Amino acid sequence: MRNPWRATVLGSQVAELLRRPGRFAATGLSLLIAAFVVFGTVMAQQIITATVVEKFRGTPEAVSLVVEPGDGEAIGEDRLREIRGIPGVTEVVGRLDGGSPLGGSAVERYLDLSADPGTGALAHVRLLDGTYPSGPGRLAVNTQAARDYDLAPGSSLTLLRPEPDGETTRRVTVEVSGIVRSTATNDAAPTGYAPGPYLGDLLGASDYSRVDIRTGPASSGSADPAWLTERIRQAVPGARVRSGDEVRAEEAREAVTAAKDTLDLVTVFLAVAVGAAVLVATSTFRIVFARRVRQLALLRAIGATPRRLAAALVVEGAVVGLLAGAAGVLAAWGCGRLVPAVAGRFGHDLSVPSGLPAAEAVLTVLGTGLLAVLAVLAPSLTASRVSPLQALRSAASGEGPARGVGRALLGLLCAVGAALLARQQYAGLPQPGDTDYDRFAALIAVVLSGGLAFLALIALGPRLVRPVLSAVAVPLRRTGAAGRLAVAGVGGAPGRAASVSVVVALGVCLVGSTLTCLASLNTYERYRQAVEAPADFQLYTRDSETLDRSLAADLAAHPELADVTAFRTAEAIEITRSVTVSDLDLGTVRSGVSLAARTGSLDHLEPAHVVVAAGPAHRLGVRAGDRVTLTFEGRPVRLTVAATLPGAGPYGGDFFVSAADLTRMGADAAPTMVTANASEDGAQGRIGAQRAITDTLTGPQRGDGRVIAEDSAGQADASDDLRTMATTVIMVLGLTVLVAVAGVATTASLTVVERGREFGLLRALGLGGAAVHRMVTIECALYGVLGGILGLALALPYSWLVVRVVQTDAPFSVPAGQLAAVLAALVLVTAAAGMVPALRASRTSPMVAVAQAE
Repeated sequence: MRNPWRATVLGSQVAELLRRPGRFAATGLSLLIAAFVVFGTVMAQQIITATVVEKFRGTPEAVSLVVEPGDGEAIGEDRLREIRGIPGVTEVVGRLDGGSPLGGSAVERYLDLSADPGTGALAHVRLLDGTYPSGPGRLAVNTQAARDYDLAPGSSLTLLRPEPDGETTRRVTVEVSGIVRSTATNDAAPTGYAPGPYLGDLLGASDYSRVDIRTGPASSGSADPAWLTERIRQAVPGARVRSGDEVRAEEAREAVTAAKDTLDLVTVFLAVAVGAAVLVATSTFRIVFARRVRQLALLRAIGATPRRLAAALVVEGAVVGLLAGAAGVLAAWGCGRLVPAVAGRFGHDLSVPSGLPAAEAVLTVLGTGLLAVLAVLAPSLTASRVSPLQALRSAASGEGPARGVGRALLGLLCAVGAALLARQQYAGLPQPGDTDYDRFAALIAVVLSGGLAFLALIALGPRLVRPVLSAVAVPLRRTGAAGRLAVAGVGGAPGRAASVSVVVALGVCLVGSTLTCLASLNTYERYRQAVEAPADFQLYTRDSETLDRSLAADLAAHPELADVTAFRTAEAIEITRSVTVSDLDLGTVRSGVSLAARTGSLDHLEPAHVVVAAGPAHRLGVRAGDRVTLTFEGRPVRLTVAATLPGAGPYGGDFFVSAADLTRMGADAAPTMVTANASEDGAQGRIGAQRAITDTLTGPQRGDGRVIAEDSAGQADASDDLRTMATTVIMVLGLTVLVAVAGVATTASLTVVERGREFGLLRALGLGGAAVHRMVTIECALYGVLGGILGLALALPYSWLVVRVVQTDAPFSVPAGQLAAVLAALVLVTAAAGMVPALRASRTSPMVAVAQAE
């Protein structure tokens, strides 16, 4: 027989859905956005992984088999002809890599060389301009070589090839026939390409290091991989033959391993995003269903059994969760497919992930349904386990003292656990030079500590709202009745304010931490670039110990050069270790502002003071203000530490002193190195600077000075990759803020319904509709202020810890302007989220207070 109560309970839920669809829309939207955040992070991980793999893969998709010489015979042109004659083989390409210094300039230049057919399915390059080499003595160069060396079709290059005796070189002039772009690598290094036989002639090599083979359709018997492998091994005894899929998979693993630190960070962010989505969706979902305790209690009062009541709510939550989860996954997948195209318009190359990650999609949908069920269980069990009268009272009674004490104890336990974990990681931070430190495990521990800290914030939130509110609400109390009433409204319901503010705090914490970590790592990246490539050009001694004393002045006379700096280096003894002492003025290093000190200041180096690099500072245990003793030619020299650097010193220097102090130590007055920058940016500026240096160095009595052109293209690419990936992560984490704003709007809407009598009474006492509108809007803005302050209070210390874990040498940099902009934008957005509920509240009639009082 059909149970009438089942129909009654389910019918009441359907009636509630039809009567107040906004409540279900709010919960469905929060779950949809939660699913979008989780699967969006999965898609971000897929995009980054695909980009890394695509950037470093070297085997085209068309390659069916890869042959490499083993212990047997080498693979020359005769072996290639035998392989081409095997039935089923469609195309064969021999690979050969090498390189050569370039002549014609005092600047040391180098060109990588690689064999490539230039056309066909197995080609690594695509022609952009000119023609691809079709004969000896010709090369096609990539865009990097064309830009750095001012090359175009028709230009000539001089390769310096070693003679058989190994001591002399011969000059080989080749013509640049075309400009190409590689489709298999990141194209960062200047590279020349030609077909295998012609490149072998240039390099003096007759054997190939690898052979790529494309076969016919698998349907033909002659294209059977096992049969082809056996025939190839007969043609090339001892050769190693692997499938193209196997080689591509190995390259993908190597690329992922090379980018392990970056992908580990993305994995950590994925875990954080999942936790954020769960917390935000649960909070919003429970806020809505907690307001329905009165309705559920009424169902209990008219005879609904606890089992039927809980079952109806679980079904309702599961249906809403599964539908919202499916919609969120599809939306995230669609956005993930669009992101690479949009990024390409802004100059960022991102790869499109292949297909839909089905397992992750199913898990996200099922997880969203489970999340909805778990979120709705609490209010359903609350309503089903007590008598109807107690349930009716609980709708307005709020949190009892016992529950408040238990919640406070739980919060304190979580705070203590977070502090202990954080202290453990702080005590175990690596020192400069440590190589055995497990950064991924440390990051997981920091995330766990942050999770405990946030749980503590959730538990202690109601007790923190009023102290924080009293500190930030002082100016609001002076803005009139609306401001004072808004502060009183938020402070009068600390539980509700905390439930909304901690969700906002989570979004602010994640975004703020990411911005802070990015700023710190970006500062470190600029510091590293300033250390590894401090200037565009570096002139150093080759055979003699010093350079010409007038060289710097002669170089400075050229308008194509700027920032010409001459300095000296000398060897000294630090205890028993040989170290390098330099009189380089650190303020003259390119991007000198990036050379931030870890301790002390680099502004002005006084006499008898020294700047110490991180390695020696760690060995000696010194910081700014301490004293060090260096021994120079048997004489001890005592110096005061003016500053310590966060990493290595420029040009391998360990200690940096003033020129007068280095002269006092007995160093020769002639410089040992001269650096210079191009006066104009871009490739043309560097080319003009190279010509000026060449003209200067070929003059009389210049000795053996040589120059290195520092290449910062790869470093710029690394910085672009860091910014691209960081932007992707920030966009994903920004979605948690969007969920939080949706929670603010939902809470404000429910508050307006519940406080109808209060608003009616205020209208009856003479408060205008505009003032009520302003009051509710300010309350919503205060949720943003409270969440922003609490979020930043967590973000900054944990950002510091994450930066120290990821890169010990990185200086901690707080992007105050960006954080202030995030906080201001958050306040505006949360205020805007309350505009519609505020409009509804402003239209409340004074008669509502009279009607609800009766």
